[in-house]
Amino acid sequence: MATFTDPPFPRWFDETTHTRLMREAIKASSSEQAWLYLEAAHVVGQLHIRPHLQTHAHMLGLAWRTRDWSEAAGQVIRLALVPLGHLSGRLPLGNPGRSTVSAFEPLPVRPELAGLIAQARTGRTHAA
Repeated sequence: MATFTDPPFPRWFDETTHTRLMREAIKASSSEQAWLYLEAAHVVGQLHIRPHLQTHAHMLGLAWRTRDWSEAAGQVIRLALVPLGHLSGRLPLGNPGRSTVSAFEPLPVRPELAGLIAQARTGRTHAA
């Protein structure tokens, strides 16, 4: 039986899925939709440092563009924590990566994020 600390998907990195989610975040028609795609990308890429950092960098950019200063500050902190989390092996799996949740708390993957991930895996992504 899976626990909240088990990865929601295999430990190997699915670069195609991560790339699709990031692409959809960039072309999303609203910031709310972009956040959902970035959160899904965070879940997929969290176990690997490069995509993990890339996702947080895009989250920082979106927070900056939308003038969400508390989110931007949270993303700066998360960018600093990513290398430490990877070095220590302490990553909060399933966590969507936003500043509205603890950077240290493993979480179950929300259904809407799991749906976006499943769509990206099959190549059926589309920004709403």
